Amino acid sequence: MATQKLEQDIIDDFIKKANESKQSIDNLAVKYSKMDITNYDFRRPNRISKNQVRTLLSIHENFAELFSYHLVTKLQTTISINNIQVDQLFYSEYISSVVSPSCLYVFEIAGTDGSGILEISSQLALMIVERLLGGNAETLPNPRGITTIEQAVIRSIMEHSFTDLKTAWKSITDHIGFKYQRLEQEAEFVQIAPSSEIVIVISFDVHVGQHTFLMNLCFPTFALEEILAKLNRQQVTTAANPQSKKKIKENIMTVNQQISTTYLPVVAELGKTAITVTELMELKVGDILKTERRIDQEIEIIIAGKRKLAARPGVVDGKKAARIIRPLGPDDMYEQDVSYK
Repeated sequence: MATQKLEQDIIDDFIKKANESKQSIDNLAVKYSKMDITNYDFRRPNRISKNQVRTLLSIHENFAELFSYHLVTKLQTTISINNIQVDQLFYSEYISSVVSPSCLYVFEIAGTDGSGILEISSQLALMIVERLLGGNAETLPNPRGITTIEQAVIRSIMEHSFTDLKTAWKSITDHIGFKYQRLEQEAEFVQIAPSSEIVIVISFDVHVGQHTFLMNLCFPTFALEEILAKLNRQQVTTAANPQSKKKIKENIMTVNQQISTTYLPVVAELGKTAITVTELMELKVGDILKTERRIDQEIEIIIAGKRKLAARPGVVDGKKAARIIRPLGPDDMYEQDVSYK
């Protein structure tokens, strides 16, 4: 085999290029060491970007506002929906996280080939039913499956939630809708995506009075692929439902109608005083308690725990009554507080 001799110029050129390559590699190492590098999990790929997550948050903040307003008008109690979070999970992980029993409302995503899930806890469903049927819903119900009758009672509320969801999504597209399909109470019977498919889970905290409940929305990413491409935060308006003057007037009339039938406790306070614990223990029938209010002074009318009006006591048709004299002002409040102390 013939051997070739390398000339010195070739050797020098080879060494020069090798040094240049090493220098460029060192420069790249320095460049990337100054950048923020995050780990990428190939077993759990993120199907949506951070910008799209922010847009989804904005959309569902609008939905939370719309749905909470509807719940307030229907249930006539304090309700708020907040603490919205967006997560990406395998569908199998989402299903395994669902507490049994729960209310899983499966809905069709119109304009796509997929379906979604609106999940609410059974306790929230039972509390809504109790409020709709006239209960006070102050006691937290025990978790259990809801009956057929309870399903019928709550169905109109849940169907309206999909209308509010569609309204919230109008800021992105008019070519999407959500339609109620069925209710399931066991997660194993719901299959809207393959187990290995990535789904978008939007979580809400629903506050009803003093109680807090969980509500989740689950969307398969394959059903929203075309829409996700349009999700830019600039497209989301602050009000997803621009309301006409007629609609605003109707909402005001609805609220006024609900308020007009609400009962408020009214108390006519004849007077009050303070005694020690020893005096309380020594009280017996026939003892007289002297208040700080004179017989010729006005009494106070307390409405829903707030001092509002001044009145004179009297009798009408054989029953004790109070005649309203005037509204209480800031000076009345101050003088009363000082005298009581």
